[in-house]
Amino acid sequence: MEIRGLGYMGVGASDLSDWTSFATDWLGMQMIERGNTARAFRMDDRSQRLVVDRSLGEGERYFGFEVADAAALQALAARLDAAGVAVRHEPKSLADQRFVKELISFQDPGGNHLEAFHGAAIASEPFRPGRSISGFRTGALGMGHVVFHVKEIDDLLGFYKDLLGFGVSDYISTPFRAYFLHTNARHHSVALIETGKQDLHHLMVELFSLDDVGQGYDIALGEPEKIATTLGRHPNDAVTSYYLRSPGGFMLEYGWGGKEVTPGDWTPSEVTVGPSLWGHDRAWLPADQRQKARDMRLKAAADGKREPLHVIDGNYQRMDGVCPWWDAATGRA
Repeated sequence: MEIRGLGYMGVGASDLSDWTSFATDWLGMQMIERGNTARAFRMDDRSQRLVVDRSLGEGERYFGFEVADAAALQALAARLDAAGVAVRHEPKSLADQRFVKELISFQDPGGNHLEAFHGAAIASEPFRPGRSISGFRTGALGMGHVVFHVKEIDDLLGFYKDLLGFGVSDYISTPFRAYFLHTNARHHSVALIETGKQDLHHLMVELFSLDDVGQGYDIALGEPEKIATTLGRHPNDAVTSYYLRSPGGFMLEYGWGGKEVTPGDWTPSEVTVGPSLWGHDRAWLPADQRQKARDMRLKAAADGKREPLHVIDGNYQRMDGVCPWWDAATGRA
């Protein structure tokens, strides 16, 4: 498996100021100027994770997936080429804009513009969040995850599994079809939701502290029309989150507490509760579908469905953070 995780994302936008306020004041990212046409946003020690570019058209996006080194990048390019996927070896000038050593670009069957790269640049200065947060959970897990609307899941599933090497974490068969795919310990770095259209559903970023999410939610409540989905918890990846309407037209999931999987040693299962264990009232759904989703959550509560304790960064989860008094390796306090 060459791909290690989602490394960065780029968004086209005519108005950079809306994105700057959203990414810094609401999400806590650090803004970096990239000339007159672009702004980049840091989440950690990387030079950039999210790029908003005025030279791209509204609605244009690219998604950068990281590989280990030049050999891994060439191996991926060769496999894609052998499968008939058009691969472009991008020039150094574009690699410099992406703050990476080398990259290729290609499209998935849904038309999403994907890039693969190695050698991401590390910033010379420490990360300084745009608002007071404990930080983003990135590192080996990557930037977060992206979820795509797709017309037909079967048109894309083989591409991500067989060509890109993603593993299936779990899947939903009803009330809609969805597949959740991992390439590192993060429960999913990519998910496909069959909605009858091709688009970006949402980008998820994960915080180190539940309080970061709660305090962000308080900020969002000041402009409730920007809240697309209320605070809630998913039953499969166990993330507690809410969703915002981003300036780019897609949703931004702001979450904490993600479950980890074991790549290469994981058995996929069907998710039969949800798609949310509680909360996540979806403001964008028609009234009848919102009521149906609410009925499903109430049934889960009546049935006593709970997400069991799980390990986060070597410690067992507690709702206000992690349990430093419990050693996950030994199972003893």
